[in-house]
Amino acid sequence: MNVSPTLLIEDLSFSYSHKKALDKVNFVIQPGECTVLLGPNGAGKSTLFSLITRLYDTRQGRIELCGFDIKKQTRNALARLGVVFQQATLDMDLTVMQNLRYHTALHGMGRKLANQRIQQELERLNMYERRFEKVRQLNGGHRRRVEIARSLLHKPSLLLLDEPTVGLDVPSRQALVEYVHQLVADEKLAVLWASHLIDEIYANDHVIILHKGQIKAKGTIAEVLAYTHATQIKEAFYKLTQEEAVA
Repeated sequence: MNVSPTLLIEDLSFSYSHKKALDKVNFVIQPGECTVLLGPNGAGKSTLFSLITRLYDTRQGRIELCGFDIKKQTRNALARLGVVFQQATLDMDLTVMQNLRYHTALHGMGRKLANQRIQQELERLNMYERRFEKVRQLNGGHRRRVEIARSLLHKPSLLLLDEPTVGLDVPSRQALVEYVHQLVADEKLAVLWASHLIDEIYANDHVIILHKGQIKAKGTIAEVLAYTHATQIKEAFYKLTQEEAVA
């Protein structure tokens, strides 16, 4: 029995006026796979995320989540998606619990199930004892934990992370990276993680290097290194994104 990939991107292109932001992008992410999306500023990472989350409309190409076309079966597709944006999206004047209950209500969960899910996710992140604190009382790392918890309450199949460690101290960043990779291993969650930090990549991750709207390399770390004749991902990234500077 063939299982649909968690995320399928096929011939995806997008332009702002006359400037092309994405140019025939193709890739898939399977269940239990963490894919790190690397690209310099202006590479098209934010545009790609905006198309997957339907903040922008797909004009050319196809996006499927768990076999559901995101344009034709939007509700079914987005129900499988959890998102943590780079910019904080919590209500600072509400408590942790209030923020999370609002999310469960949007997904139509009853209070009993909502409370069970909230307790489960907050306990996994060592945040349950802080559930009645206002978000503005938390530091950046703890706010990120709440956003991760919120993104997982409805049991998504795909987690989108848009540079979630920006602004965090080193211990908070390392804890978040480790936690997400543990979810991938334990629950077969698929993850698409936009980052510019090479040390956030684990040995078993897949990598996509995006530059000027085009995928320059994709695959396992070993495959990308072989393709670029590099010894480290940092070197491969530099080769694929900097060599155009040569006249």
